[in-house]
Amino acid sequence: MKIRLITLGRRISRKHAAADELFASYVERIGHFVHCKAENYHSEEKFLAVLDRASSRTPSMLVLLDRRGKSWSTEIFAEWLGRQRDQATQLLTFAVGPVDGWSKTALGRAGLVLSLGPMTLPHELAAVVMAEQVYRAFTIIEGHPYHLGHKSE
Repeated sequence: MKIRLITLGRRISRKHAAADELFASYVERIGHFVHCKAENYHSEEKFLAVLDRASSRTPSMLVLLDRRGKSWSTEIFAEWLGRQRDQATQLLTFAVGPVDGWSKTALGRAGLVLSLGPMTLPHELAAVVMAEQVYRAFTIIEGHPYHLGHKSE
């Protein structure tokens, strides 16, 4: 299984340096479990075009993060991710949406639409949370102690 973590929009590295550093740290940590790559696109259109070209080689399960998506606990997300791995999903693409939200076209292409919760987050922070949750899910799947003590009732 390979994972791609996608962000959209222009990156101003100095302004978002702390978030970018934390995001990169989680991408690296996910790499201990599966191949993980982070990508940034300036627009939804560019991202979908790249997704179309890549899908001809390796179909991807597209997971869009959007406030209109499903709100899952970390444990349910880990179960879902484990099933994807066990069902031999080759490529999972997680993407934080554009500032004005995903288009109907993009939402229609998603295999899953997830919400990080009802609060509004800056996109840089949403990307960090997305990466951390993917990492945390793999630690749950693998029985790694990172998640211990944080279990939901």
